[in-house]
Amino acid sequence: MVASLQVARQALDPDFPVHIHLLGTVDFEDCLSLQRRLAYDAITRDDGRIVMLLCKHPPLITIGRSGSRADVRMTGAELAARKLEIRYISRGGGAILHAPGQLAIYPIIPLASHGWTVGEYLRRLQQALAELLIEYKVKPVPVPGSMALAGRSGILAALGVSVRQGVAMHGAFLNVNPEMRDFGRVTVAGGQTMSSLLSHRALPTKMSKVRAALVTHLAEALMLERYHLHTGHPLLAELSAENEERQSAA
Repeated sequence: MVASLQVARQALDPDFPVHIHLLGTVDFEDCLSLQRRLAYDAITRDDGRIVMLLCKHPPLITIGRSGSRADVRMTGAELAARKLEIRYISRGGGAILHAPGQLAIYPIIPLASHGWTVGEYLRRLQQALAELLIEYKVKPVPVPGSMALAGRSGILAALGVSVRQGVAMHGAFLNVNPEMRDFGRVTVAGGQTMSSLLSHRALPTKMSKVRAALVTHLAEALMLERYHLHTGHPLLAELSAENEERQSAA
């Protein structure tokens, strides 16, 4: 069982600015551009602001620093037939298949402002996911050699972050109710593949309810006494247009 974290610092000021953006389905490249912009803003700010993006992605495979192409047991022809691209990402963790029904969780956090090491931050993020799984009657089991959490049917939550100039980005991926056809062909960690809350529970599992519960557990684990919820992000359309322009010019 994942051990509960002890409060290691004074709670944040009640007026501390924490913003959580509910983005819906977002192209991975657009979301990555938004994370980079927000991380740059965090580097230049001095108020310790936390911004969190919650979204879903169209089908894609990303491979972090701990993974390799060998973790994807599909040929190039099979990937093409499924319209799946592989993207190598400078984050922790291994290979992850993204699809609708998976919740992507991207906190952008200046760690030093909160007195957290990378390890402590990862443990807090893992704890929030563990508490969410417990709420859904799933006993979370840590996967050796990673920060992933599994149930009896496979990995349910995978974690992988990157830190640049003291600011953490990327985050975690929780399988709620995706189509499971290809997940068994991507090894995430410890030789295991991803399952989902729906597969594990065999009960209706709504993304909106899981997301709302996770926000509560994230707020507790990250000691966010007050936060603001937003639908969308004002920079997303601008960054999406810039990416489309670059792709057209390539």
